[in-house]
Amino acid sequence: MADSQNNNNNNNSTQITTTTTTKLTIPPYMKAISGSIGGVVEASCLQPIDVIKTRLQLDRVGNYKGILDCGSTVANSEGIRALWKGLTPFATHLTLKYALRMGTNAVLQSAFKDSETGVISHQARFFSGFGAGVLEALVIVTPFEVVKIRLQQQKGLSPELLKYKGPIHCARMIIREEGILGLWAGAAPTVMRNGTNQAAMFTAKYMFDKALWNKQEGDGKFLQPWQSMISGFLAGTAGPICTGPFDVVKTRLMAQSKSDGDVKYKGMLHAIRTIHAEEGLRALWKGLLPRLMRIPPGQAIMWGVADQVTGFYEKRFLRSAPL
Repeated sequence: MADSQNNNNNNNSTQITTTTTTKLTIPPYMKAISGSIGGVVEASCLQPIDVIKTRLQLDRVGNYKGILDCGSTVANSEGIRALWKGLTPFATHLTLKYALRMGTNAVLQSAFKDSETGVISHQARFFSGFGAGVLEALVIVTPFEVVKIRLQQQKGLSPELLKYKGPIHCARMIIREEGILGLWAGAAPTVMRNGTNQAAMFTAKYMFDKALWNKQEGDGKFLQPWQSMISGFLAGTAGPICTGPFDVVKTRLMAQSKSDGDVKYKGMLHAIRTIHAEEGLRALWKGLLPRLMRIPPGQAIMWGVADQVTGFYEKRFLRSAPL
């Protein structure tokens, strides 16, 4: 009788544990929402650094002496508002990008989970991030960054002196002059950059959460914003260093307009060879410092917001649900 009762208790305990694990799984759509909210906050805070990064990457003759000189030159000659050029497409782009990235990664991770244990291997986590990065690059990142970069490379604020009057006008002009594929200039290096970045970022974020805070998704433990920000910051550092050449090439390809005549760069590999031959190897990492000033803090801000949103959802709708 005692053995039978113990077995029943063990079975009930197993059922409760299984049910609890199931209820603590955050759905992909909630991950997408949390990422989009984090993206809006990130864009508003860090747009000036992105403008400086783009100007430095497009500077072939040494107009700017560094980050501070570039920022002060832009602000003094074009007005402080120029440091927020391209904010509308950038904020929209980040909101949609993070929604797609976080949602896709969650869906892929669910597909790669071990059906019996629910565990995700490091390889599966890596490829889930890579797949999310590739999809966001093709669907969201490339066309939005083409518009953003075309707006950011324009100097001055007087509308009559600018070719592109705003994001919608810019997109229309590109389509009219270069065709719809003009919005996907630089797609190949963007795919390589984003795929590698997100593969590394999602894997690193999980590892830092586990190593620093002993936190795993669904364990009921909530991270404080500063904890999420530290993990996000550390996770966002490796990608820019590894993908610097892809980012420089992407920017150069997106900035050139086919309507101006023959383009300087014929594609990703041609651009890498040309930049290396004309400007040296270090030129392939131009803008790295402002990228490191933008991406890790950006990931810190995004994860600090996103983890709070998913944590609230988990506390309000999952842990409060009857087992």
